[in-house]
Amino acid sequence: MTNKDILNNVKKLRELTGVGFKDCKIAIEENGGDIQKSVEFLRKKGIAKASKKMGRNASEGLALVHTHDDEVAVIEINSETDFVAKNKDFLNFCKEVSQINFKVHGDIEKIKSFKMENGKSVDDNLISLISKIGEKITIRRSKYFDKIGGKNYFYIHSSVEKNVGKIVSIVKILNNENKELGQKIAMHIAASSPLAIDEKGIQKDIVDKELEIIKAELTNSGKKGEIADKISKGKINKFISDNTLMNQIWIMDPKKKVSDILNENKKSDNIKIVDFIRFKVGEGV
Repeated sequence: MTNKDILNNVKKLRELTGVGFKDCKIAIEENGGDIQKSVEFLRKKGIAKASKKMGRNASEGLALVHTHDDEVAVIEINSETDFVAKNKDFLNFCKEVSQINFKVHGDIEKIKSFKMENGKSVDDNLISLISKIGEKITIRRSKYFDKIGGKNYFYIHSSVEKNVGKIVSIVKILNNENKELGQKIAMHIAASSPLAIDEKGIQKDIVDKELEIIKAELTNSGKKGEIADKISKGKINKFISDNTLMNQIWIMDPKKKVSDILNENKKSDNIKIVDFIRFKVGEGV
């Protein structure tokens, strides 16, 4: 493999796993550039003490929303296969856990010990379900939005049934009374997967790592000095623009940015996006 091939594969592996540049580079080199084997290599490094079943990969499953009185909670529960994600027992478990998630305001630890309708804890029911179905099942992540400081809007993509799907996005917006606009912004988030609201919200290490890859690519292509600096600056600015919600191209009008849409719809006060979340089932697993 050329250095460019290695860097491209490292970038892909980082997107899939969230692991740092150095470890991904070692994994790629150790496994001859094979992405899947590299993922397994990294997982083995992190799950050496896990049981055989729980060490397996669970990247399918469901994302579920529960909402009441303008408060919203989302939770992602994973299985190994899409077949199990459609299983009635799995679906019923997920829906009840989604209700619990709302009650405990997205606290995973409280979810695990919470008593379900059968009198057993979520953790105990989870173990029973794993034993019955024969697949690894995990309660992966959750988020709760209260109704303070704005109104909440959500969108579900690849819906299985009401409030259950494969991609869920929620956005809290201040000074907006236009429900349709709120839902469209949530839809935009689901489609465009921003990392943050604006440049200030992107973690410095993400930008630094991206810049590291850009500079390495330029060096390997023979670009040096001021030319390389100019190109890298342009590329990192584009990366930030493409991954910040306010600067993204509006999915319903490529001539406008999300910030333009907010300005067009404001009344007396500016419309402000306060917070958002996007859960895509299995992403980064």
